[in-house]
Amino acid sequence: MARHPELLIPASSLEVLKTAVIFGADAVYIGGEAFGLRAKAKNFSSEDMRAGIAFAHEHDVKVYVTVNILAHNQDLPGVREYLKELKEMSPDALIIADPGIFEMAREICPEIERHISTQANNTNYTAYRFWWEQGAKRVVSARELSLEEIREIRENIPEEMEIESFIHGAMCISYSGRCLLSNYFTGRDANQGA
Repeated sequence: MARHPELLIPASSLEVLKTAVIFGADAVYIGGEAFGLRAKAKNFSSEDMRAGIAFAHEHDVKVYVTVNILAHNQDLPGVREYLKELKEMSPDALIIADPGIFEMAREICPEIERHISTQANNTNYTAYRFWWEQGAKRVVSARELSLEEIREIRENIPEEMEIESFIHGAMCISYSGRCLLSNYFTGRDANQGA
């Protein structure tokens, strides 16, 4: 089945989201003020997120929201409340790395698609199949995969399953998203969004 690739653009603010939508993005991904991995970015307030989702949907553009921290126990009550808030906003998908958050999203907002973040470090087709069986619609490939590896994954997963791959952007200085070296050097925990 031939598919048209989706042009997905990160948006750090409502202004950037609107610009991406107006200039032809098929979808945008955004983060809220918590539970995403861009703590130093501007990110979206709840009000801006609601406005951004509404604007994008008026223009037939999808919005994916990152909830991709690797959560600690103390994060879980806040994540639960955040997922309830997102349920009301109706984004098109949630981008998740943590299996616990994935389960919470399936329970709280099952009507919202769940995509697996590059932070989950999926490098082979058996991992993709695992996430498919858990209910994920899409997996964002580990950034270090070659086109040949991605092609082999495509050939070994269900036809309906989607693969997302970065074609431009920052590369962590450690393997894939597990940025332990940057944490060591800077004292900022990449897997907590800093």
